[in-house]
Formats: sequence, C-alpha cells, structure tokens
Amino acid sequence: MAKGYYRLGCDIGGTFTDFVLVNDQGGEFYVFKCLTTPSDPSEAVERGIQVLIDRIPGSKPVIDEIIHGTTLVINAIIERKGAKTGLITTQGFRDVLELGRELRYDAYDIFSEYPPPLVPRALRMEVDERISSDGRVIQGLSPEEVRGSLSRLRGRGIESLAVCLINSYRNPVHERQIKAIVESEAPELFLSTSFEVLPQIREYERTCTTATNAYVKPITARYLEKLSSRLEAQGFAGKLHIMLSSGGITSVATAREFPVRIIESGPTAAVIASQYYGRMFNIRDIFCFDMGGTTAKSCLIQKGQAGLVSTFEVGRVQRFKKGSGLPIQVPVVDLMEIGAGGGSIAHMSKMGLLQVGPESAAADPGPVCYARGGEQPTVTDADLLLGYLDPGYFLGGTMPLDKPGAVRAMAEKVAKPLGASVIEAAFGIHDLINETMAAAAKTHIAEKGGNPKIVTIAAFGGAGPVHAYGLAKKIGAPRILVPPLAGVGSAMGFFTAPAAFDLSRSHRASLDDADFGAIETLFQELEREGAAILQQTDRRQKVTFERTLMMRFVGQGAETDLQIPRRSFARLSKLRVRALFDETYQKLYGRTYPDNPVEFVTFKVRASLPERPFRLPPLARKKGRLKNCIKGKRPAFSLLKKRFIPFTVYDRLKLFPGARMPGPAIVEEKESTIVVGEDAVARVDEFGFVWIDINEGGGERGRWA
Repeated sequence: MAKGYYRLGCDIGGTFTDFVLVNDQGGEFYVFKCLTTPSDPSEAVERGIQVLIDRIPGSKPVIDEIIHGTTLVINAIIERKGAKTGLITTQGFRDVLELGRELRYDAYDIFSEYPPPLVPRALRMEVDERISSDGRVIQGLSPEEVRGSLSRLRGRGIESLAVCLINSYRNPVHERQIKAIVESEAPELFLSTSFEVLPQIREYERTCTTATNAYVKPITARYLEKLSSRLEAQGFAGKLHIMLSSGGITSVATAREFPVRIIESGPTAAVIASQYYGRMFNIRDIFCFDMGGTTAKSCLIQKGQAGLVSTFEVGRVQRFKKGSGLPIQVPVVDLMEIGAGGGSIAHMSKMGLLQVGPESAAADPGPVCYARGGEQPTVTDADLLLGYLDPGYFLGGTMPLDKPGAVRAMAEKVAKPLGASVIEAAFGIHDLINETMAAAAKTHIAEKGGNPKIVTIAAFGGAGPVHAYGLAKKIGAPRILVPPLAGVGSAMGFFTAPAAFDLSRSHRASLDDADFGAIETLFQELEREGAAILQQTDRRQKVTFERTLMMRFVGQGAETDLQIPRRSFARLSKLRVRALFDETYQKLYGRTYPDNPVEFVTFKVRASLPERPFRLPPLARKKGRLKNCIKGKRPAFSLLKKRFIPFTVYDRLKLFPGARMPGPAIVEEKESTIVVGEDAVARVDEFGFVWIDINEGGGERGRWA
C-alpha cells in the first residue's frame, strides 16, 4: 500500500488506551481499545498498533503519521513519581514555591492543606544576582557561585534542574549564563530555564511552571525514547506527533523539551473533535462531555470555538476547589473536570454518606466486574447492575464482565452500610455521579455566559454515552450528539488538530507610552521562534500566525485577551487598540472605564500549520429495516420510573441513515454504549451520528433539523 494513506491516533487514558487507524484516501477506520499498562504505557501502545496492523487485509500498511496523547505527565505530578529536581533562583526567592500568593482557597477551613512543592527546600539554591523590572542589571551574576550551587545540588543526587531568576522574562542574560555553565559542567542533567519555558510575569506561577517542567522532563524523555524505539522495531518510519494541551500537535523534540505543555493532551482531543463536528453540522453551542475510566471532563464550545486559558491547576488537594493545586501557566483548552469516571470507587464517607471518587480503580486492578482483583464497587459496576452494560458484549465481547462479583461487592461495600438493596445502591451511585456532573456543568456553562437549555451535548469516552442522557435531563439540555466511534473520541480528535505552538512574552508598557514599532519587533521574534518549532514537524507547509494582546487597567491584577489582525503593529493607532480593549472588556464584564489608563502586559503568538482533518464517509445508502438492527430486549433501570423496564437493544453497526429508535433503547457498539430514556428519540444521520432529542422539542436543531 502506498505511503501516506494511513494515520493513527493513540490516546493513553488512566484505564484504557484507545487506537484509531484511518485511511485518508479511502475513509476506512479501524479501531482497537485495550487496558492501559501503567508500569510502562508504551507496552499497550505497541500491542494496539500490532493488533491494528494485523487486521488490515492484504499487505502491511505503511503508517505515515502517529498522533499520540498521554496522561503520563499529569499522572507523574499527581502521584509524585517525577525526577529528583533542583532549583536555582535569585537570593531571597528560595521559598516562592511555598509562599505562593498567600491566599487561602477556603477561607473557612482552618485545616486547609496545600500541595507540597515539587522541589523540596533542601534542593533549592540561591544566587546573588538581580535584574530590575525594566530589564536593567542591578547585581551581576558570579559564575563561581553558580558552580558552587550546582556542585551541591549534584552531590545531593538531582537528575533535573530548574532555573528561575527574578525578572528574567525581561532580560534573560543571567539565566543564559547559568545554562551555559550547566551544559558545560553537568551535561547529564535535564535543564529547564524559565526564559524558555515561560517568559512571563508572576514569579510564583513562572517558578512553579518551570519546576514542573523540570520535574517531568526526564520521565517524559525516557518514555518518548522507549516509545520511538518500540515503533521503530515495528517498522514505523513516519512522523510521531504529540498532542498539546492547547489543542495543537507538535514534534517529539518539542514535547521532550516542554513536557509541561502536554499535561492535558488526551482530554483536549475530544474538544477539538467537538469543534470539528460543530462546524460540520453548524451547531452554535456544544457542550463537550468526555467521560472515560478515570475522570469526566467538559468544555463549552461557543460559536464553533473552544476557549483557551493561560493558567490551570494540577494535583489539587481538594479536587474541585480552585487554588488547592499547583498553578501551571501554559496555554490549555478551557477544560473543566466535572466528575468521576467509570472506574471511580464508591464508598461511605466519614459521615456515613455515599461518596463516589476521587479514588479510581484505574486499569489495575480496575472495577470489580473486570475480575482483575478489584474489590471496591465502581461506577462501571453500578452501570452493569442497572442493565446498561451487557456483561457478554463489553469491548465487543473480548472482555466479559463478572456480574456476580459486582453484585457481591455492591452488597457488602455499599448496600449493607446504607441499609438498601443492591439495585438501590447501584442507582444511588449512578444518580450521584450524574448529579455531581450536572452541578459542575451548570456552573461551567454559566461562567461562560451560556445556557444549558440550548446546548447540544456531544458525548465521548467509554462511559460518556451511558451517562449523557442522565446528564442532559438534569441540566435541561434538549439534545445529545453521539459521534461514530465515540468510545475512542479523543483518538479521533487527534486527526482534526493542526500542528501548532503557542508562544508568549511579557513586556509591560502603558498604552500611552508604548513603542508600537518595538512591539512589532517582539511579535516578529515570537513568530520566528514559532516557525522554527513547527519546521521540526513539517518544513513543506506554510505557517500561519495569530496574534493576541494581554492588557489590563493600570493597577489591575488580571489581564484581558484581545485577538488582533496580523498586520504591522506599528501601523495600528492607539485609539483603535483602546477601543478594542473597551469593547472586549464591556462584553465580558458589562461595563468599562474609558477614563482609566490601560497597559500592555504580555504578547502572544500562535503559529499553526494547515489542518489535515479526516473525512467521515457517509453510510451506505440502503433501505434498511429497523427490526434487522435489533439485538433483543433486556431489562434496564428507568431514570424516570425508578424501576426496571424493557429496553430495546440495537446494534449500532447495523443502523442505517434515517433509522429512528424511540426510547427506551440501548445502542451498543464495541467501544461504548448509548442509553436513550423513554421520553427521548434517537435518529441516525447519513454519516452515522446518533442524534437524541429529549421530549422532541426545544434547543438549536443544527443540520439535522
């Protein structure tokens, strides 16, 4: 087969690793899903690729491109399994990682806990240097002092080093000197400098982000090296790309250098897929709902575009409390964790109340019904007992589920303490997780100025289509969209993501005094850096750029992002920039203050290559009979009647364009299961998307209407 025909998406989750192989010319898709191998994720990757290659009829295809997303980085941070890391910083700033911003995330909790720094105090060294806020050198750097600090850190066994000096974002001369010394005298160390990782203001966030990058850099490098070796041994000679948290893809070299940028690489892909489907069907507001084995994440897409944020948190002590985690200041799609996943463990709290998560059974040992040693009931066990999952058809029958084991665990661990029946306990778990997700979803949508009663829920992940109907009922959403291969939706999303990289640089200047010519020079420098990074991915394609200003009122602590056209900044008038700021600020906050002075803070550039999305082939135009798509009936729990009723079970692979399935119904495919309540109707369009309308009314109809 000719080279260039095939692309492969591979998403490593906390429980399952998903694969999708697509023939770009023919439009055929080949899918595989297997349990993640936590001790060495590349093992599952190698196995999945081999299985897919073996399934292709004829000769072995040559895969031109593999796009990969992984939870390796975020798991290393959460589980504290990164490298032993040192920090060199300016004298007087050794304790920035612990001082933070001196804010309490819960003003009324006197026992509030905070995540310990990734770099312990004994591994943090100071050097006597100082750069002013405008970039002037106040105190020069002593190379001998740097060598002494480096020697002490090496003596304490560090593997990675972070360098973050005060105000180095304005003038990195001292960080460059330290970098040269480290590369000369300690070439074995992995090095992260803040002027390369994050040249932006705010010492705490910049230091934390740089330290995080250093903390995960060795394990990321080793993993990518091992993965590349496994792929090479399988005969892969194409390009390996890694998904970024910002929604683009990048080269292995860039991911190895800046692993902090791939923390949310997996969940981001489902959002990018939702954007693509939204444009495809002209849907204005989509609520992307991705529920896998470990977590459930969401994103509101408005006017076909998901928002980007510049700061997010990882490793929260209190899972849903902002401020209780480590701040990471890199571009990331505006995701929100709204609940637990299929493997989240149900247990009794100290107050004797039912609680689900945050602990997860993950892939090892997994839910009780996986029969791999799990003893604590999970959401998946509850869904099985409620009749939503077929124990003989999980993963297409390749992984039978142990229903009696799930019954025993549910009875002992949840039903007995609650004084309830096994089914009541299972429904309690299912309904509690739906209620938790609904509350978080309403908050997320409201914060973005959206309305849950007009959004279309796009359901992804192995558990997303199971819970989408219950979530829609609780938030009042009128419609659900379940794409083809929704169970491997993130792996599908990789194909719609462009090669892209975001760069930023802080340079504070008041609007009245700013030199627009110097700003244009700064933008051009960022664009050259972005083009150089993307050339590692593809030298043949033309790079495009998007420019963004981060501005604020003088004295404010937060900035407002303004997208501007890419033309010479020197030709823009200050009145036009001020008008754009006031217009954006008023739209966000309801009013503005035209008499108050404003200032530039940070300048951002996104460099992108052209998108190369897949084409979904239409379903065969055949006159189908619905009865030929029915697998049978089975009792499942009705969320409306609170009892078991007969659900008609359909085989999704046999469905045809125009097929109409009134609820109660269950639609099964190998990677996921769709639940349709009795007050809803599911329909199939010409591309195989399943559209579920609840109560047959309300909401934006999009292309289906």
